[in-house]
This record gives sequence, structure tokens and C-alpha cells, in this order.
Amino acid sequence: MNNDISSILDAAGVKPTPNRILVFRTLHSAASPMSLVELETSLGTLERSSILRVLRLLHEHSLIHTLEDGRGIVKYELCHGKDHCSPGDMHAHFYCERCERVFCFEHISAPEIPLPEGFSVSSVNFMLKGICPDCRTSHI
Repeated sequence: MNNDISSILDAAGVKPTPNRILVFRTLHSAASPMSLVELETSLGTLERSSILRVLRLLHEHSLIHTLEDGRGIVKYELCHGKDHCSPGDMHAHFYCERCERVFCFEHISAPEIPLPEGFSVSSVNFMLKGICPDCRTSHI
């Protein structure tokens, strides 16, 4: 797995240091987008400032994108497009208002919005809010 991550980082022009591999691997294995606090808790051995530096670098090289969950908390997620993140790689997310989990709906693409000339999109935040199936059945 580390060799795959090293190759991905190398291809994006990012030197594969242990911290970068660790953060990338954690995001890769995550079931949903992760906040800085969730990453910090999961990683344990890395300081917040180190995690933030890695996240900033991965974002600058279009390997991850950010989204705001239903509470305004920034979450991080790997890009899965061939050319890393692009507006076409952006997809819908769902925020459950009861359990506060964020779900990825990778099969639902964010709509393309025709912008006036001169504007270019660097990210899309397509967040749906409501109640997830688990919470709906547990509160009936």
C-alpha cells in the first residue's frame, strides 16, 4: 500500500515523506470525509500543525478536496479522478442532522453550472441535509 501511495504522491509532484504517506493512507481508508479533529484523533502521533501542513500540500496538488459538513466544519476527502480533483470529480454528500455523520454519494455528480466568462471553478460543495436511514429507523 505504501508503494502505491508513494507513486500517487510522486506523480502529483509531492515528495512521499512518512507524514504525507500516513495522512494520505488515513484519508484513503476512511469511510467518509474526515475533519482535522478526526484526523488528529486517528493519527495520534502527529501534531495538528504537521497534519495541517500535509493537508495544505495535498490540497495544493489537487490530491484532496475540502467540503463543509452541515455544521460548517471543514472535512477532507481524497480525489478519485484520473487527473486528481476537478469540478467533474466533485460529488454529492449527505449530512445527517441527527447522528451528524457525513456520507459520500460518489455516484451523484455535482451539477455543472454555466458561469459567466472569466470565472473558473476550483471546488464545489454539494451538501444535502436530512436524516439517514439508520436514524430514521431508530426513531420510528
